[in-house]
Amino acid sequence: MIGHVDPFIGSEPTDLTAQTGLAATWWWPKPQIGNTHPGATYPLGMVSACAYSGAYPTGYGRYDLSLEGVPSTLHDRATASGFTHFQQSGTGAIRKYYNYFRVTPMVEPLDALGRHWDLTDETAEPGFYAATLDSGVRAELTVGPKSAVHRYTFPEDPRARVVIDFSLGGLSIPYGATIPLRAQLETLEPGVAQGEIVVEGTPIAVYIECDTPQWRQMLFYDRRLMPGGKRLDFDHIRPTTLRPFGLMWAGPSRAGETIELRIGFSLRGVEQARRNLRDDCGEGPARFDHRREKTKRHWRKQLKSVSVKTTSTERQTVFSTAVYHSMIKPCLAPSESPFWPSDGPFAFDISTMWDIYRTQLPLLTALQPERAVELANALLTICEEEGNFPIGYRMARGSDRFSRQGSALAHTFLADLCQLGLPGIDWEWALVHMSDDLRRTYGEEFLLHGETHPISHTLDLAFGYWATAKVARRVGDTALAEQFEGLAERWVNAFDPASGLLKDSTYYEGTRYNYSFRLLHDMASRIELSGGAEAFVAQLDEFFGFGAPSVTQPGNRPAVAEMKAGYALGRFEGLNNEPDMEAPWAYHYAGRPDRTAEVVHNVLLQQFGTGRGGLPGNDDSGGLSSWNVWASLGLFPVAGQNIFLVNAPLFSSATIAIGDESFRVRTTNFVEPVHGGPVQYVQSMQLNGAPLERSWISGSELHRGGELLVELGTEPSAWATTNLPPSRSGPVRDPFTPTHPGAKP
Repeated sequence: MIGHVDPFIGSEPTDLTAQTGLAATWWWPKPQIGNTHPGATYPLGMVSACAYSGAYPTGYGRYDLSLEGVPSTLHDRATASGFTHFQQSGTGAIRKYYNYFRVTPMVEPLDALGRHWDLTDETAEPGFYAATLDSGVRAELTVGPKSAVHRYTFPEDPRARVVIDFSLGGLSIPYGATIPLRAQLETLEPGVAQGEIVVEGTPIAVYIECDTPQWRQMLFYDRRLMPGGKRLDFDHIRPTTLRPFGLMWAGPSRAGETIELRIGFSLRGVEQARRNLRDDCGEGPARFDHRREKTKRHWRKQLKSVSVKTTSTERQTVFSTAVYHSMIKPCLAPSESPFWPSDGPFAFDISTMWDIYRTQLPLLTALQPERAVELANALLTICEEEGNFPIGYRMARGSDRFSRQGSALAHTFLADLCQLGLPGIDWEWALVHMSDDLRRTYGEEFLLHGETHPISHTLDLAFGYWATAKVARRVGDTALAEQFEGLAERWVNAFDPASGLLKDSTYYEGTRYNYSFRLLHDMASRIELSGGAEAFVAQLDEFFGFGAPSVTQPGNRPAVAEMKAGYALGRFEGLNNEPDMEAPWAYHYAGRPDRTAEVVHNVLLQQFGTGRGGLPGNDDSGGLSSWNVWASLGLFPVAGQNIFLVNAPLFSSATIAIGDESFRVRTTNFVEPVHGGPVQYVQSMQLNGAPLERSWISGSELHRGGELLVELGTEPSAWATTNLPPSRSGPVRDPFTPTHPGAKP
């Protein structure tokens, strides 16, 4: 699997084979670029390292900020001013781009710091990135969980140097820079230094070792060297007073001479940064190969957790890379919280829960349940310390600025873990915070009026109550469970009964259509709102463009009128964005899994590809890639409900490691699919040798391991057309209706 990963996929604007048929009717409103980077990463680790151009959004690449359409070009070729750390992975305009501690290998005077060198011979694999600058320096990067190791091979030159710029952060686009507020830096001995910067309230400490051939080691400020200087201190830096400052090693280099730089990072001071470097890299010089191999072994182990059988090198590459991108974020940083003193789980780059809660977190739960529990405990600690569960959580104080995107999304993740019975979580502790969090932001209005706007938050909060009720029943609080189950029925208040769609409201990055077909906990009643299964399928068919003409996608800098016309289509976004990513499986609840097969087939074969332009939109911390993983396996998690919908897989066979067990999907009559080719439909299924007449399995069935045998054919069948996925059964009374004591009129 690891040999098929291409970390460059998604790093350039979308460049796919032209869409045909159904896929040609979908409209893409968001940026047509994956926003990934090819830098060195560690699975769910703190640190990444990559070439830095200052371009949007990861700091790697050639493009300007883009909120819709094709991004504008900043650089006409691959270029870099150095190599930075802590890149985002696939996110959009979140105004937090890290890229701290830029390391620049140079054969020019220090005055050239900040210039750009052309990049050639770029190579990347999980845990490793390399490129050659047009100065002749070859750069190689690898990382550990809390460290980075750089190796630079120099040409012969009397002015060789390695410079670490402590002042740089963010991007070089307007308003993209991040300014350190305070900083200190000191040299300890030849080849050893330490320091700390405080950025957006977060202290980031480094412990640095550099293997040099007796080069001079000097501090610098404002590009001026400080020979003999041992320490720099800045108590208050303002944007108007910021000047480049940092550390440099300089001397003559021989052709082919290598310089290795090792950096340990911590959010808890230089001593912990030093310990992290020792834990990651060990003692002594020349640790690059050791760290690279160790990280590669760890990636190989993680990527082996999913395997597929295919004769298509292209589809193997797309799938393997999707698994890789799904395992980069969030950043788990145990005992690294800079905001409270206690040790234990900590996480950042949950950017954002709105992107990952439906697909990436269920994949993490399946492949690495112990890390899912670690993340859950980190979220609970964040809620306890800061007063709410984050929708997005970054390496910055007060970083949860995503409340418009959604509400109560951590509840979905926690409900899945609770229903699976995974150990390691205090569910009474969890219940307190889940219950309190339901009253944040839009929650009071939901309780007072039965709905809240943006109306999608009504659905979020209703499901949050349903998810929290699962935890209440686990801990034996029946009264609270019943109360919350009643509140969960308020999802119906979000819909217009005349149309069967959501009410007029504002919608985050979409329209009422993109949000109207999400998978609720009572899909049977939801379908009745649309007039029954036949009418609901007709609405879905129109949404997915069955029988509709092709559309034209937004180009560079699309006009307002063009975007309004596109949104007016009310069309599926084709995985260019997240709001409707679960909608293809809504057909299952109306007895039409054949329609799901048709939509998913077209997404997988036409919306993903190899090459740098192989993603249809922002990967968003693996939210998009994990959708590809699940759909390719013929599975889809209904997040928070502990069920997986099943359908035709993309591969003839696949195996997914679930904790200590394995679950295999095997097919008969499988035909290798091709772009624009025919769809394969499920004719029948067997689960562990017994007929499976339903189009779903429980999370517990998946996690126990076993085999799903899928018989495929060229025409739709009667399979699972009447045995539908579960919906809430039985009437539940809203505890705050006018007939209930204490109800609001």
